[in-house]
Amino acid sequence: MTHQQRLAAVLALAVFAWFGAVARAEETYPIRPVRIVVGFGPGASADIAARVLAQRMGQTLGQQFIIENRPGAGSNIASEYVARAPKDGYTLLFGTVANTINTTLSKNLTFDFSRDFAPVSLAVTLPNILVVNPSLGVDSVADLIKLAKSKPQQIFFGSSGVGTSPHLSGELFNEMAGVKLVHVPYPGSAQAVTDLLGGRVQVMFSPASTVLPHVTEGKLKALASTQLKRAGAAPNLPTMTEAGLDGFDTSVWFGLLAPAGTPPEIIAKLNRAVNDALTSDEVLALLRVQGMDPLGGTPEAFAHTITSETAKWAHVIAAAGLQN
Repeated sequence: MTHQQRLAAVLALAVFAWFGAVARAEETYPIRPVRIVVGFGPGASADIAARVLAQRMGQTLGQQFIIENRPGAGSNIASEYVARAPKDGYTLLFGTVANTINTTLSKNLTFDFSRDFAPVSLAVTLPNILVVNPSLGVDSVADLIKLAKSKPQQIFFGSSGVGTSPHLSGELFNEMAGVKLVHVPYPGSAQAVTDLLGGRVQVMFSPASTVLPHVTEGKLKALASTQLKRAGAAPNLPTMTEAGLDGFDTSVWFGLLAPAGTPPEIIAKLNRAVNDALTSDEVLALLRVQGMDPLGGTPEAFAHTITSETAKWAHVIAAAGLQN
């Protein structure tokens, strides 16, 4: 055997051994705790959903799934951290609709959300609810559109900040309904809802869990939910499509992602764990208390959602003149 032949044989054995080690690692994954990084603080909707899923996934896969909060910049800080993490399945991102908004709205990102992440599975959705102060005197989406057309730039809608889902829901409403509600941004949902209750703003698109208690008490009036199917938390409330704005969908969604390049076998194992969790009666009960509905599905379906949501929000942002 020549020197070159011996070298080739050694290299072949090394490659075979490496692939064998990788295969064994994927078969036994996870062998240590897994971190799910959330781009929002404790108590936020994303944090609550991630913790509910993490507990069940840990039971399914026999390891702890630990939530790590890295809030800031609309989840960009957490996303950048996970994008640079090892591609071994032990550091994951709990992504949200904010990531697809930030792709267009945030400048100088050091990562590409579509390129640098491998979708695992959609997890849950939280519908935004279109609510109004009762003093506005409208009982339906059609009433609101009619009033807004008669009073251009005289009706104000609040949001939890520029570029947030509630803000862009209002901008999409302006475009699809042919009206001009005036945006009033707040530092967070609590301040916006306070002013909505006080009548300083008249309209708001808000996560269901934030405003439905006020609707129940008669302090706010709900007109529609903003996802394509009726919300589990408000099954008697029409969707925006049913109210006349066909295809209007600005629901908040959350999903699990890994750094791009994570072995597909690990992605598949995580996907099965997410979908298993979403069939658990205990998990579903905990999510529904928060106004959330289960999603699930394949990595490919999640990738399609990311593509379509990125395109939709890019259009809304451009139409609203929010790009520099």
